[in-house]
Amino acid sequence: MRLDKYLKVSRLIKRRTIANELCDAKHVNVNGKVARASYDVKEGDIIEIKMGTNLIKAQVVSIAPHATKTDASLMYKMLS
Repeated sequence: MRLDKYLKVSRLIKRRTIANELCDAKHVNVNGKVARASYDVKEGDIIEIKMGTNLIKAQVVSIAPHATKTDASLMYKMLS
């Protein structure tokens, strides 16, 4: 699954266009490297998102094409 879509489905970011813009601005790292929106997310990847002064760090636990509000939080594990 593409990184921008994963961020939207898992609800780490509210909209896919915003996820895409953050990737274009190099504010999203995967496993310590700057990632593009087209990056193919795999289980075990560590995603870091910089939004202003906030830093979101999460590990990918599962990948699903669709998720309900309750299932979305099960797709990742917060690290910080």
